[in-house]
Amino acid sequence: MISSKITSKSQTTVPRSVRAALKLGVGDTILYAIEGDQVVMTKATTPTSDSPTEGFEEWGSENDRRAYANL
Repeated sequence: MISSKITSKSQTTVPRSVRAALKLGVGDTILYAIEGDQVVMTKATTPTSDSPTEGFEEWGSENDRRAYANL
């Protein structure tokens, strides 16, 4: 089993062996699928969005979208 810790900002480092297995590189997008009590992580094969907040439901309000659009 491979593990990593979550920081106070809800961030983690993808372990080297996982990056190698998925052939992940700088700028790649990771997709997550929730399956019951497990999460499956895969590499996106095509770009999904230019928005860095696309997958974060807690950042999905109209105010957040407007704030990001003004950057």
